[in-house]
Formats: sequence, C-alpha cells, structure tokens
Amino acid sequence: MHPLPSPGRLGTLPRPEPVEDPPGPGRDADGGLGDHLERVEHAMRRALGTGTDAGTGRPAVDPGHARLLGSLGEATGGGKRFRPALLAVGYRAWGGRDLGAAATVAAAVELLHTAFVVHDDVIDADDTRRGRPSVLGAHTRAAGDHGVAPDRAREYGVAAGILAGDLALAAAVRTVATCAAEREVVGRLLDLFDAVLHVSAAGELEDVWLGVGAGVPTLEAALLLAERKTAEYSFALPLQAAAVLAGASAVTVAAAGEVGRSLGTAYQLLDDLQGVYGDPAVTGKSRLSDLRSGKQTALVAHARTTAAWPTVAPYVGLATLTEQEAAVVRDLLVASGSRGHVEALARAYVDRAVTLARGAGLPATLVSWLARLGGDLLRSLA
Repeated sequence: MHPLPSPGRLGTLPRPEPVEDPPGPGRDADGGLGDHLERVEHAMRRALGTGTDAGTGRPAVDPGHARLLGSLGEATGGGKRFRPALLAVGYRAWGGRDLGAAATVAAAVELLHTAFVVHDDVIDADDTRRGRPSVLGAHTRAAGDHGVAPDRAREYGVAAGILAGDLALAAAVRTVATCAAEREVVGRLLDLFDAVLHVSAAGELEDVWLGVGAGVPTLEAALLLAERKTAEYSFALPLQAAAVLAGASAVTVAAAGEVGRSLGTAYQLLDDLQGVYGDPAVTGKSRLSDLRSGKQTALVAHARTTAAWPTVAPYVGLATLTEQEAAVVRDLLVASGSRGHVEALARAYVDRAVTLARGAGLPATLVSWLARLGGDLLRSLA
C-alpha cells in the first residue's frame, strides 16, 4: 500500500492533559443529539432569515430577494448534519455544558458548508444537488421561465449562486461573532473560521487548476487536496471548535485538528469512490460528473501510475461520456488496482484517526464515537 503522506506530521502529536468524561447523561455521547440538531436548524434559519417560525423570518427586499432567500433555505436543507453532531459530541465529551452556544457554533459550521457547496455548484456548473435544483439551477430555470435566452438565464443563475453563497458565508461569521461565549473564546473561534476559509479557498482553486489541465497531481498531492477542500472544514473545524468552546488547551485543539484531518481525508476518498461507483439513488450524486469534469481525485491520480492509464485517460474529462463508456472505465480502475488502493487508503486514514485520538488522550466517549463514525463511513464500500 502507498504510504500515507507526511507520517511524522500525522503520527507524532504532543499528548494533551486528559479530560474526564462528563458525569451522568453526558457519558452517553449520542444522547440528546436530536434536540441539538433541532437547535442547530433553528439557529440556521434565524441567521439566514429564511424561517417561518417566530424570530427567524426576514422581510424580503423585493421578489428577487425573496426567491434568493427561498433557494438558499432549500440549500441548507437535507444532508446528514454530521458536522453539528461531531461538534456536539466533542463539546460534551470535553465537559461543555452550554448547549445553546454549542448549537449556535454548530449552525455556523453548517452555514459555512452551505456557502461552500453553493459556490462549488457555480464553479462546477452543477444545476442539481442531492437530486434537487441548486441555487444556480433554480435561478437559471426561473429566468428561462420568464422568456430569457438560455445564455443570459445562465448569467442570472451564476449571479444568484455567488450572492447566495456570500450571504451564507456572512451569516456563518456573524453567527460565530454573536454566539453566547466569552470574548476570548469568540476570538479563538473566529481565528479557526478565518484559517479554514483560506485553506479551503486554496484547495478549491487548486482543484480547478488541476481540472483545467494546468497540472498533473501525484497521489500525495491529491490526498493533500482532499484534506484542504473537505477534511479541514468538515471534520477538523467542528472538532477544534468544540474543544475551544469547551475551554480545552491549545495542545488539545491542535490534536483534535489532526484527528479531524485524517478522518476527513478518509471521508473524501470514500466520496470520490461514490462519485464513480455509487448508486445515485442512494448518494444523490451522478456517477458521471466527476469523470466528465476530469476531477483529479486520488482514484485518478493512482490510475495514472498503472498500465491501464493510456486506455482510461481519453475518458477522464470527456464531457460527452456515456454510461457505457463509464462502465468500461470503472472496470479498468478495478482491474488496475486503483479502486482497491483508494479503499485501502481510506481504511488506513480511519485507523490513523482513531489511533491518534487515543494516543492524544481525547475523551473516551469521543474516541468511541469517532470509531463508530469511521466504521459507518467504511461500510459504504460494501
């Protein structure tokens, strides 16, 4: 198996001081998640002004603004909400007690996710997400329904996607800045969000750079890209925000970040596999879009190193790729060992995350929950 990148950086963490698991009901790391997620949903609606319940509605400036808010509200719906769950479990495991503040910060993380995916749909020209119209797609269609020519309707959809993502991003930062935490804690949280924004932006830009053919990534570069684009904000940020909010030390926060990056990289590797081999009815995503757009995933990067690449290469980035042609590519990626290699890497990253969590002295309830989450992720390979 290809060695994991930078083993020294991932494997030699300073040991933080152990924190006892919270007594009583808090020992059940999964208990109360339903209530937490309801509070998160309410906080998101309040931040965006898209709710219908008391205190969460925002008067629309005009019909266009109303349509934008409605589409943005749709964009925040669905999903597994594992980021808020990860933050809640970590916060309680580190002894946190202010569940309202935890829900508010978790909502900020989810709003950041919304901003990223709305902008990502614009970058990737995706009209749908999870089987529903994206902000881009909904507004393109709305303009077309008003008799606007297709290319001009697309301009309107792109503008809406950019603006909706900007609104979600501003809401995320404002939600952190106004959360019910001490000033010094809010400052640390804002520092985390600021750093994640820059790392994720760098990852997204690098992804586009590679997608347009300006570079050819090695497998290690593809793994680093997965860390920057996904792991940093979806896994490291919720864990680190939980630690900061609970008053953990800087050493503990750093350890939480390393654990999150490793687990999040495994998640992205599995998501890349689902993008080629998954069932669209289950995943909500096409099995053709990644291949058609020429995404330089770890799967593709490994395939470049195999004898199958000359046969696979013409199909990667082929905008007219058919299901029949994609089936040929899938078989070649299996026969060449690329699929098996990426699956093995995903398992190794999950194992690494759990090992790091235990070695860093993270609370036992959190380690156990992370191990179960990793196991759930890996079961998607079946």
